[in-house]
Amino acid sequence: MQLGNARFVAGEPRHPRQNVERRHETAGSQFPRAALFGCSDSRLAAEIIFDEGLGDLFVIRNAGQVISESVVGSLEYAVAVLEVPLIVVLGHDACGAVRAAIDSTSMDAPTLPVHVWRQIAPIVPAVRRVLRDGKEAGLTPETVDADHVGREHLRETIAGLLQSSELISEAIAEGRVAIVGANYRLSEGTAVPDVIVGAVVADA
Repeated sequence: MQLGNARFVAGEPRHPRQNVERRHETAGSQFPRAALFGCSDSRLAAEIIFDEGLGDLFVIRNAGQVISESVVGSLEYAVAVLEVPLIVVLGHDACGAVRAAIDSTSMDAPTLPVHVWRQIAPIVPAVRRVLRDGKEAGLTPETVDADHVGREHLRETIAGLLQSSELISEAIAEGRVAIVGANYRLSEGTAVPDVIVGAVVADA
């Protein structure tokens, strides 16, 4: 995946395994090399930024890469049934969901639609932690670094996944799965690892 991202950044994607033969090959079964849980942002199309093809990635996405029962269940399926050796949790800079979570902590924050609030609410603890840690520096929702909050949320997302899933935690302990938390830089196109849990297989 790192090599594919490097090709994408260099403007030299190969678009591998995206032909008719690959479509026929994967019609009856799938053997993805990794599961990717990322933000729904339209600029984070996983197969494009990692230059992957059909059947290479098992992808789950929602706004702000927020842990939920459906996300955990999907990742457990990827580990238990598809036997992926790697889970990538992908955040990114300038995340709208993170920005909305920050803005929601302002005293005069407008009321959000109920489902939007439920989606971003799990990000708010990361906002409050960063604000609390920066209290002496006078940080406020208006001045806090959204990318700092995003990185904190990424770490909390991985911690929440491990806490929620005994199956995935056991797979990591047994050396069958690793988790990499990475931040995608929109302008550069690079996916930069930030958190690694477990032993990553070299060719994942």
